[in-house]
Amino acid sequence: MSIPSPLQNRVTPFGAIVAIRQRGMLTGNRGIIHDPATRTLLKRRWTSKAWLACACEFRGRRREVMATRSWTELFFLDEATALAAGHRPCFFCRREEAEAFRAAWGRAAGAVPSAREIDEVLHRERLSGGHKRVHPLPSTPDELPNGTMVVAADRAYTILDGFGYPWDIGGYGEPIDPQHAQGLLTPPSTVAALRAGYRPRLHATLNPRAGS
Repeated sequence: MSIPSPLQNRVTPFGAIVAIRQRGMLTGNRGIIHDPATRTLLKRRWTSKAWLACACEFRGRRREVMATRSWTELFFLDEATALAAGHRPCFFCRREEAEAFRAAWGRAAGAVPSAREIDEVLHRERLSGGHKRVHPLPSTPDELPNGTMVVAADRAYTILDGFGYPWDIGGYGEPIDPQHAQGLLTPPSTVAALRAGYRPRLHATLNPRAGS
């Protein structure tokens, strides 16, 4: 029996949407960006500034992925990946995490924002000319808060306890000293929220003792 080809709905830290079988810890969306008749993506990669990171399970509800004219189900390895791509916690299915994110954002910015204000800022910070925006590093990579993603030699690394863990579709590799990082993938305002206390959900392959 032939195995169906995977749908193109897995998001990388660079914001690209690829076709692989692994689903990841979170789902999410950027509006309707697929054709339900073919279950394939359209040319556009977002129709809304509200790029969400959602729970894969919520009150027993089930959806057939990319099968209806509703929001396009995307998937992320973990929350560090979703945040790096420019998404934020959903206020509907992840209310507690979304409120924690907004509170941390408010501590960093000096005022608690609305969800729409967060989306406006993130939209400016995640894209440049329609492509993923890479920001200058605000500090040395080992001083960045846990869950921040940086880029080096076209590869993404998640910072955890001062080490950089290389991202891959199925998890993270062995940690390295991240000093060779060339830019910041996670939007600066999200990094500020991480520094102010937001704790993202990280994949089990991130091992804080591996670099010791």
